[in-house]
Amino acid sequence: MTQQLRPVPVNPASLPAPRGYSHGTLSGNTLYLGGQTALDADMKIVPGGIVEQFRQAFGNVLTTLRAAGGVPADLVSITIYLTDIQDYQAHGREIGVVWRELAGPVYPAMAGIGTTELWQPDALIEILGVAVIPDDRLIRPAG
Repeated sequence: MTQQLRPVPVNPASLPAPRGYSHGTLSGNTLYLGGQTALDADMKIVPGGIVEQFRQAFGNVLTTLRAAGGVPADLVSITIYLTDIQDYQAHGREIGVVWRELAGPVYPAMAGIGTTELWQPDALIEILGVAVIPDDRLIRPAG
């Protein structure tokens, strides 16, 4: 395997230190963004319901993306796991406003999947994704 394609972890210092996982893994120009819940810097799920949890979880995804030199337009796929699909749908307009505030008007391929629970008992949402970052912006962490 060439050095350029060897998977390299991407773990921004501003996110909680990972144990047994990486926030992202860079292979070539493709960044695989690990599932992010609404954990804040104190390792607590943010209060306020699905909209605030979406804001935090998606913000965590974007923090990892930016650490590798990416921007929201580089996202090619997003998967959202939800413990309450109806709650998400009921707040869809508000979540759309948050998306546009954080990522602009570009939407990658997406999937929403219902699940009975997530890793943290208070988590309502987990977001993971894939991005392809152009060479001229790509930041390869030492690894």
